[in-house]
Amino acid sequence: MSEIIAQYGPIFLAMAIIFGFFMAWGVGANDVANAMGTSVGARAITIKQAIIIAMVFEFAGAWLGGGKVTQTVRSGIISLENSGLQGNPELLVYGMLSSLLAAGVWLLIASHRGWPVSTTHSIVGAIIGFAAVGISIDSVMWGKVGSIAASWVVSPLFSGVIALALFLSVQKLVLDTDDPLANARRYVPWYIFLVGFIISMMTMVKGLSKTSLEFSLFQTLLIATGIGLVTMAVGVVLLRRVVARLREASNEVDRLERVFGVLMIFTACSMAFAHGSNDVANAIGPLAAVVGVVETGGVFASESSVPSWILLLGAFGIIIGLATWGYRVIMTIGRKITHLTPSRGFAAELAAATTVVIASSTGIPVSTTHTLVGAVLGVGLAAGVSALNLGTIGRIFLSWLITLPVGATLSIVFFFAFRAIFG
Repeated sequence: MSEIIAQYGPIFLAMAIIFGFFMAWGVGANDVANAMGTSVGARAITIKQAIIIAMVFEFAGAWLGGGKVTQTVRSGIISLENSGLQGNPELLVYGMLSSLLAAGVWLLIASHRGWPVSTTHSIVGAIIGFAAVGISIDSVMWGKVGSIAASWVVSPLFSGVIALALFLSVQKLVLDTDDPLANARRYVPWYIFLVGFIISMMTMVKGLSKTSLEFSLFQTLLIATGIGLVTMAVGVVLLRRVVARLREASNEVDRLERVFGVLMIFTACSMAFAHGSNDVANAIGPLAAVVGVVETGGVFASESSVPSWILLLGAFGIIIGLATWGYRVIMTIGRKITHLTPSRGFAAELAAATTVVIASSTGIPVSTTHTLVGAVLGVGLAAGVSALNLGTIGRIFLSWLITLPVGATLSIVFFFAFRAIFG
């Protein structure tokens, strides 16, 4: 048993819980806002409604799909063979504590400024920092860093193209026709089918990937198609009622936008569930690593079970982060990049969800944040470059570029501080 871990174990556990909650709060303040930003920005739902949706679906995603097993070394960033962690388990504790604190601090700064950044890249950058400087340069799997850098381009470009194509199809088939209401009744059910299909695909491919439930590609497609058809049938009934209740709207465009506003509620729920099931690991992964090492007295394992209380801690931290500071990034995504209507927001959210499903099934590294921002840019381009706020976009891109180095630098500082205090 490591003497340092035996001596300071309870302190390490307390610090890990506090820093893990802080990181989860940052995920809620920044990343959950990305999932809800388009819906709020398009005025399909209010901030309060966004928080309620997040409370239900983020919590459900974190609890059901957050992972019974998680890699203690997040995303395979550290190579066990080339590191000295086995003989010095306290180094992992210092590193994971410093990573949680560094990523949490960066998310605090970014959320305060209203910058939508990747929480995954924040924690990965922090782990790279302490591993490269605190352990050895060879302990970092640098190929992973290259794939992360590639995702800066792949994520927004891919989702932007899909979002633009989706919105142009809505324009051509419904909005810019001689009889928009009749065409809405004809084509919107198929968009509803697409929503049900993509939501269920996202749930099975991304949301439930860490549970014991396993489906083949054929089974996944079959189940998703069935859910899509059921959603379509329910949507047709609701569509008739919505159109009937909107006779008082000033014009048909207003009616149609309200229809797409209803659809956005479904896409917002799917984004929240998928986010809760996946990105909660950014906070609980390092926390689970520290808990595992401390409880075993220094035994390092590449995988460890995640206790239920850790999932609960992460889920509550995310919800509180959204409720307190989430509005800052919501305003950036929803109102400061381009003007969003419900039809534009629907296309952006569905494109982001589609991109996540395709990327997850093919192994392409993507960031949920970058994906959604790219989708918003895509629908904004439908109205021309002049419809985009280039100043806001420039600041967002800059925040993406500095996320990794800032996280790494902060983590290095905290790592050596902890080693000096406890070592």
